Amino acid sequence: MAFFDMPEAELRRYRPEIAEPADFDEFWQHTLRESRAVGSEPLVTLVASPFTHVRVFDVRFSGFGGDPVGAWLLLPPGEAPAPGIVQFQGYGGGRGLPHEWLAWVNAGYATLVVDTRGQGAHRDSGSGTPDPAGSEPSVPGFMTRGIRDPETYYYRRVFTDAVRAVDFLLARPEIDASRVVVAGGSQGGGIALAAAGLHEGVAACLADVPFLCHFERAVGLTESDPYAEIVRYLRAHRGDAETVARTLSYVDGVSFASRARGAGLFSVALHDVVCPPSTVFAAFNAYAADDKEIIVWPFNGHEGGGADQWERQVDFLARTWS
Repeated sequence: MAFFDMPEAELRRYRPEIAEPADFDEFWQHTLRESRAVGSEPLVTLVASPFTHVRVFDVRFSGFGGDPVGAWLLLPPGEAPAPGIVQFQGYGGGRGLPHEWLAWVNAGYATLVVDTRGQGAHRDSGSGTPDPAGSEPSVPGFMTRGIRDPETYYYRRVFTDAVRAVDFLLARPEIDASRVVVAGGSQGGGIALAAAGLHEGVAACLADVPFLCHFERAVGLTESDPYAEIVRYLRAHRGDAETVARTLSYVDGVSFASRARGAGLFSVALHDVVCPPSTVFAAFNAYAADDKEIIVWPFNGHEGGGADQWERQVDFLARTWS
């Protein structure tokens, strides 16, 4: 795949105007207030495991509308409160099995691995969190579920779940509440950006090749899924373009990035046709924190930096906490 987006020098200057709704903050404050009001006490169950230095708990906490959301909580050894990281999933993936998530906990971070509601059946080791909300007709995938109205849109529920995951971790006595991180790649990166923009308790955000950013450009630039799901929907619903654009304006990662205050480390891949580089740089350049960096992988696609990026993340957080 050849380079298909802007040159890197232009990407670093790219600051598009986003059609943000006037009631963006009110919409999300109302959404979170409602869900926090109906939440129940989380269920935290110790799980038998072969690990000798990691404790594993199965968690059910209340997400959007009080719906139960599944997660793994992996705790490192020791009695002192540990920094915490909330790990969100890529598109279609689930929290899988505990042994798939040992890197951060072995680096000393309490790790909360969160399901994405309704996902987990496409790949990886599965998921256990349904999405009980229905929607009007949509194309296969998740991008167009409830897309005719911000109130019913799928990612309203997902992003609320993410904020409630941060709430859960901050309330745990094992956690150093001053050092809570949100992280993820692709869809997980977009969810992490939403959590960073919506929750003042997030101290750092690790967003790898983030999805769900700068929809206006992404939908017109790439032919790859998941953005292409929106194109297929609009082919059949020819009069819905303005309605869809309005809904997406409430969940654009650029808007969340402009409200984030925790330190931010992004990654971007210049051959990425799933999350085009200009959409990632739009979010990075809008990211409000002064302490922010972006790692550019010039010859990679949507895999980004892979395991190499994780080492960059560990170093970035070590410098942030020093």
